[in-house]
Amino acid sequence: MLQKISQLVGVGVVAGVLVAALALPALGGVGITARNVATGFLNMPGELETPPPPQRSVIYDIEGGVIAEIYDQNRELVELDDIAPVMQDAIISIEDSRFYEHGGIDIAGTFRAALRTISGNTQGGSSLTQQYVKNVLIESATSQAEQEEARETTLARKVRELRYAVALEQRMSKEEILEGYLNIAYFGDGAYGAESAAQHFFNVSAKDLNLEQAATLAGLVRYPYLYNPRLNPDDALDRRNVVLDRMVDTGVITQEQAAEAKAKELELDITSPSNGCMPSDQPFFCDYIVQEIEKNEQFGETETDRARWLRTAGLKIYTTLDPDMQQAAQEAVDKYVPRKNESRKVAAQVLIEPGSGEIRAMVQSRNYGPDEANLGETSINFATDANRGGSTGFQAGSTFKAITLAAALEEGMGFGTSFNSPTEMTVTGQTNCDGQTLAPWPVRNSGESNAGTHNMVSGTKGSVNTYFAQLQKRVGLCDVIKMAEKLGVHRADGESFDNPRTQGNNSFTLGSEEVSPMTVANAYATFASGGVYCAPQAITKIEDRQSGKTIEMDNECERRISEEVADGVSYLLQQTFKGGTTSGLEIGRPAAAKTGTTDGSASAWLAGYTPNLASAVFVGDPRGPQQYPLRNITLGGTYYGVVYGATIPGPIWRDTMREAVQKLPEEGFSSAPGRYGSTSEPRNDPEDNAQATPTSNTAGVPDVVGQGRDAAVSALEAAGYTVNVSPNPIRSGQPEGTVAAVNPNAGTALPSGATVNVFISNGEGGGAAAPGAGAAPGVVPAMFAPGRSED
Repeated sequence: MLQKISQLVGVGVVAGVLVAALALPALGGVGITARNVATGFLNMPGELETPPPPQRSVIYDIEGGVIAEIYDQNRELVELDDIAPVMQDAIISIEDSRFYEHGGIDIAGTFRAALRTISGNTQGGSSLTQQYVKNVLIESATSQAEQEEARETTLARKVRELRYAVALEQRMSKEEILEGYLNIAYFGDGAYGAESAAQHFFNVSAKDLNLEQAATLAGLVRYPYLYNPRLNPDDALDRRNVVLDRMVDTGVITQEQAAEAKAKELELDITSPSNGCMPSDQPFFCDYIVQEIEKNEQFGETETDRARWLRTAGLKIYTTLDPDMQQAAQEAVDKYVPRKNESRKVAAQVLIEPGSGEIRAMVQSRNYGPDEANLGETSINFATDANRGGSTGFQAGSTFKAITLAAALEEGMGFGTSFNSPTEMTVTGQTNCDGQTLAPWPVRNSGESNAGTHNMVSGTKGSVNTYFAQLQKRVGLCDVIKMAEKLGVHRADGESFDNPRTQGNNSFTLGSEEVSPMTVANAYATFASGGVYCAPQAITKIEDRQSGKTIEMDNECERRISEEVADGVSYLLQQTFKGGTTSGLEIGRPAAAKTGTTDGSASAWLAGYTPNLASAVFVGDPRGPQQYPLRNITLGGTYYGVVYGATIPGPIWRDTMREAVQKLPEEGFSSAPGRYGSTSEPRNDPEDNAQATPTSNTAGVPDVVGQGRDAAVSALEAAGYTVNVSPNPIRSGQPEGTVAAVNPNAGTALPSGATVNVFISNGEGGGAAAPGAGAAPGVVPAMFAPGRSED
C-alpha cells in the first residue's frame, strides 16, 4: 500500500512539473497534486550558469608549431556553423526528434522515463536541453558531492534538470542550446564534443563529416563505451544503422540515402592527440612551460587552481622556442652524449636571446619519462633550477671567471692588471660578506705551462686559476658574489650564496657553486646585450579561450652593468679563440666563450655567445659528479681518459651555434673599451716562469713509453700526477695499445698533481717519423702541448 502511495505521489510530481511547464489545467485527483507541486517547481532556482566546458590547452613554438597539448578532457569548442548540418540532423533525430517543437521538456518521453524510474528501472527519455543541463551540472561541479548529485539516478535529479531546462529555453535559442550540447557531449574514447570526436575517429573536422560518419558519432552519446567503434565495431555499425533509420523517420534523409550509407563500412581513421609533455618532441621545454604556469601566482591563487586552469581553460600558450635552434641543440647533445650511454652521463644545453631573455632552445640527452631506473630516461630537467622541475645544479667551473672579470672591470681595474701566477700557490686573507677572514686556500693550475706573470688577457686566454684566485682577492670575494647576483646568477637549489653551508666559499671564481645551464646562459646573455639583464622568458602570450582574455607576458629587462664593463668582458672572452682554451671551436662569426672544468673533471662546461645568441652547455653525471667524474668513460664510441670543457661541451656548443646562428644576422662586438688600457699580453721569459714555479717532484715524469695503458696510468698516478689519456691514438713504432708518447717528456720535473698527457700507439708507425716530426722519443706534436689543456 505504501509503495502504491509513493508511486502515486511520484507521478503527481512529474505531472505537476509538466503542468507548470505547459501551463495546462490540472485534471483528476492526480492533477490536484500536480498543481500544488507545480507552484513549488516554478519557485525553484532556475538560473543555470553555462560556462564553456573544459577544453584542451595547446603550447606553440615561435613559428606556430604545436609543442604539446595539455588537458583533462580532449575537447575543442567550435561554433554551430562549424559543425556539418548532417551531424546536427543526426543527433536531433536519434536523441530528441521533437527538439524544435518543445519548450525544454519532451512530455511523452519524460512521462515514460519517470514512470520507469519510479518502478525502479532507470530510463532515459530526456530532451537534448535536459541532457545539456545534466552535462553542464557535471562539468561545473567543484566537489565530489556536486558530481554525485549531478549523476544520481533519482527523480529529484530529473526535477532539477526539468526546471533548469525550462528556464534555459526561455533565455537561449535552440541553436545556442544545440551548439552547447554538441560541444559538451561525450562521444567516447576520450573525445569530448563533436569536433574532437570527428578528429579522433575520422581525422576530419566536424564541418566535413559525411552522412555515415555523422550517424556513427550521433549513435555514441547514449552509451559511449558500448558503441565505441574502435573497441566494438559491430555494435557501432548496428547503432549507426539505427540512427540512419531514425533520420529517415524524421524526414532529413531519404530511404535511398540511408541504404547507400548502410552499405559502407565504418572506415575509421583513428588519431589521438598527445596529452602532456611525454609524447612531445620538446618534452623538457614543455615541462618547463607547465612549471612556469603552475608555479606562477599571476595565474591563480593556489597551485591546484593554476593546474586546473591549464588543463581546462583551452589556453593558447605562445612560447619563445625556435624549432630550428631546438633541433640543432638536440642533435648536438645526442651526438656527443647519446641518451642511453652506459656511463649514464648527461648533456644539457640552453640557448637564450640577449636583450630579451627569450629562451630559444632547451635540450638534454635524455628521454622524458618517470622511471629513473630506465637507462636514458628521466623527468628531471637538468637545464633549469629545482623550482622549475630541474635539479639542484652542478658546479660550473671556470665559466664563473667571467663574473670575476666583470667585477674587476666595474671597480676600474684595467686589462693590464697583473699577478705573478705560479703553478700552485696558497691564497690567504680573503673575507666573506660578513667580514670574516677565510681559511688559507691552496689553488693550482691545470698545467705547468700556465705559470708566469699574467694579466686579464693572458689569464683569461689560458684560464689561469692562480691568476683568477688573486684577482678575486683584489676585487673582494663579496664584490664578486654581488656581481654574480647582478647578472642573475643563483644557486639552482634556491639557497643564497651567503647561506651558512656555502658562506665563505674561497673558490667562488672557479665555479664551486651549483647552478643550472639556464642561469649561466642568461648571465652570458647579459654580457652579449651590453649589460642589460633580462629574466629568462619562455612564454610571450596566453589566450584564455574560456574567459576570452589575453595575457601578454612582457620582457623583464633592466641595465645591471655598464656597457663598457660588458664590452670589456666580451673582448676578453673573445681571446680564448686565439690560442686559448676554445681554439678549434670557432663558429664562423664573432663569438666570445669560456670553458669550465671542475676539480677532478666532475663536470665540464662551455658557455659562449654572439651578440645575438647565448648558450651554455653542461656535461656530467646526475647521480653525483664527484662520485662519477668524467674520467675513463666511453661516449658515442669514443673513449675519454679525462673530459674538459673543450672536450665534449665545446663541440656541442660549436655544432649547435654554427647551425643556430644561420638564421640570425651576423653582428660584430664593440671594440675593447679604451678606459681599460692596453690589450697586450705580458712577456714571460722561461727563466721567469721557472722562478714562478714552486718546488717540483725532483724524480720527474716516469718513463712509461712502451708500457700498456693501465700500467702507465698506474705508474704516473703513483708518482703523484694527474693523468689524461688522449682518446685519439697516434702513429708510432710502439706496439698498438701501448704508450707512444707522454707530454711533458719523461724526466720533466713537475709539481705534485700536475697533468701528464698520455698518447696511445695505433701500431702503424713503421718507418714513419716519430710524433713531433723528428723530436726525441716521448715528444708529441705541438697540438697536444699542455698549454692547450683545459682549466
